[in-house]
Amino acid sequence: MPAASLLRDSEPIYRSLKLKEKKDAMTEDQLTDLMIAHPDLMQRPIIERGNRAVIGRPTENIRNLL
Repeated sequence: MPAASLLRDSEPIYRSLKLKEKKDAMTEDQLTDLMIAHPDLMQRPIIERGNRAVIGRPTENIRNLL
């Protein structure tokens, strides 16, 4: 899954950093560093099972993982 797909575009920090305009030009590492610096940017919860992981919304994602 690309890092950009983990971004929460409804967060104020997303808008203040103008990520809508910038994210396509950013590398995976840059986006990951941003999510580390600003955890609110990241979709959650992320559910892991074995070597697979899904974003917990919608809940069907969790059911499909189980």
